[in-house]
Amino acid sequence: MATVKDLLGTKAPVVYSVRAKDSVFVCLGVLAEHDIGAVLVVGEDGDLEGIFSERDYARQVILTGRSSRDLSVSEIMTAEVVGIGPDRTVDECMAIMTAKRIRHLPVLEAGRVIGVLSIGDVVKSVINEKKFEIEQLETYIAQG
Repeated sequence: MATVKDLLGTKAPVVYSVRAKDSVFVCLGVLAEHDIGAVLVVGEDGDLEGIFSERDYARQVILTGRSSRDLSVSEIMTAEVVGIGPDRTVDECMAIMTAKRIRHLPVLEAGRVIGVLSIGDVVKSVINEKKFEIEQLETYIAQG
């Protein structure tokens, strides 16, 4: 069973972030520039303060008719962030993401962010694991 650490090892070691005081417009620029769906919100000391996602933008800016240039990230970010440790399994990630209805999961070690997993990362890992299991079964059957 693959772990979160294994999964992080297959990704670029970059974690994109913004500050809580940044405007939502600036944050949207980060999302667009890096083609990502969420960005972490960190404090001056680098501590995780929240997460900002396209869902936050759609629900709290677009639907309410507010302006992304006039709002700070802190006003609409999700402050209660669900994280996971690097030694947890990919299946545990999937279960947490499903239960909490979230698409991005920060990976924390000793209280510090070491990566972020998306639902796409997790699904891809599960699919690859299932492909491997099928290949192993096909080999076993062919030999038998």
